[in-house]
Amino acid sequence: MQTVQLHMQRRITGEVRQMAGKFEIHRVSNGCYRLRLTDSHGNTIAVSPDYKHLSAVKEGIKALRENAATGIVVDLRQPPQAS
Repeated sequence: MQTVQLHMQRRITGEVRQMAGKFEIHRVSNGCYRLRLTDSHGNTIAVSPDYKHLSAVKEGIKALRENAATGIVVDLRQPPQAS
């Protein structure tokens, strides 16, 4: 499995610091690409569906970065049924 790692960086008062997570792009057996978001310990946080083109993976990363920071948490669990 080929892995390309794109490191997230944050600019703070003129410094560039390494953030805890990273996006990993994997080439999977069907010739497609898959995106994996991991934390600082290497634990998988999210895995994408297969993308046919690398450009689509990069757009997926861009969308995750933009939406994760402003995303609203919606709890869709059903409340327990009364007996």
